[in-house]
Amino acid sequence: MTTQFRPCIDLHDGKVKQIVGGSLRDDGAGLRENFVSEERAAAFAARYRADGLAGGHVIKLGQGNDDAAREALEAFPGGLHIGGGITADNAEAWLNHGASHVIVTSWLFDSAGRFLDDRLDALKRRVGANRLVLDLSCRRTATGWSVAMNRWQTLTDLPVTSQTLDRLAGSCAEFLIHAADVEGLCGGIDGELVALLGAWGKRPMTYAGGVATMDDVLKVEQASGGKLDLTVGSALDIFGGRGVRYADLVAWNRRKV
Repeated sequence: MTTQFRPCIDLHDGKVKQIVGGSLRDDGAGLRENFVSEERAAAFAARYRADGLAGGHVIKLGQGNDDAAREALEAFPGGLHIGGGITADNAEAWLNHGASHVIVTSWLFDSAGRFLDDRLDALKRRVGANRLVLDLSCRRTATGWSVAMNRWQTLTDLPVTSQTLDRLAGSCAEFLIHAADVEGLCGGIDGELVALLGAWGKRPMTYAGGVATMDDVLKVEQASGGKLDLTVGSALDIFGGRGVRYADLVAWNRRKV
């Protein structure tokens, strides 16, 4: 197996942005933006479509992003996943707008962070496990990692372990996992988390967080045994970064191995 690059479009206030993940708050205080694009979301989606980069994700970070998200999905129909505020009530509509999969996190928990199996069952009945991506983005704790919800502000009762992955694997097509503690910092990947996820490796999985150079891309492949795909944000040149060239990632996906 080989690690593949999956592109992303992160939306905040209707614009394509790269944000330090740990700085995102409901009240906007302390927000740290690494990049704000003058290009519309649809332009990024069209670029990914032209380069054959299917399976990336559009993430709506808060309110005011629906129009930009719909434009991106229309520019690459069937090529992108959509996340951010997904529930059983709106999931089908986003699939009808052109998303290949819906990504869900916070809606699967109550306000105290307790996982709600009945909500996962309801979502599966609406869209099918084959079109559902479970976002297990997480923060490091004293005992490992726990899923964080509400834009990574609230720790939940769901640990990121092989047992949790086994429990949820039958309910989804893929997992998406941001290492929230290193997201947006361009300071290197969470190698221990990557190794844990790769050792499990029973479902397609995309890792995000901390990739700063092409060396980090190689580290993800090596540490996961090629079982994790990855996304690159703030370090990427199309997002104003200096560590990773988009053209190099396109070439990485096309290499013969």
